[in-house]
Amino acid sequence: MPSHVGEAANATFAAAWERLTAAERRVVEYFLARRGVARDTSREWLDQRTTGERLADQIAAFGGSWAFIGIFFGVVAAWVVVNTVLLARPTAFDPFPFILLNLGLSMIAALQAPIILMSQNRQAATDRLRAEHDYEVNLKAEMEIRSLHEKLDGLREQSWTDLVRMQQEQIGMLQQVLATHSKGSP
Repeated sequence: MPSHVGEAANATFAAAWERLTAAERRVVEYFLARRGVARDTSREWLDQRTTGERLADQIAAFGGSWAFIGIFFGVVAAWVVVNTVLLARPTAFDPFPFILLNLGLSMIAALQAPIILMSQNRQAATDRLRAEHDYEVNLKAEMEIRSLHEKLDGLREQSWTDLVRMQQEQIGMLQQVLATHSKGSP
């Protein structure tokens, strides 16, 4: 590890390089190399999904939509109408307590719940990735701001040094003028 990396780590985190997390080390290296940290984590995450994860996301998206609610309501209403009004009581394939309908609804709920949970777990993982990335970006921004402050402080210190030097030169010139003027006056 070059000394400037350790100095940057110590200046930013008040910790030795060895005690930094992988993300903090990566940010210090990016900072010193003047490389950007920002990236599209959403695109990365979408590109890494398996077929099952894509399917779970699509099912969860459809299951949480108004279209699903409308279709669901329509199917249940049609089932009830067909079995109570259109079919005669003895020939109805699912008479009034609608046991077959209840079984179907239970099966839908039993399948839909784990699919939605899979999708939510994936969303939580995506949120964690975004939070880690935000931390890295914020960390690098903090390092850049500190660096700018140090540069500005250095420029200000140099300006004060230059001003003091010029003022001393002017005082010296004024003393020469006064000395010359006091010798030449009667």
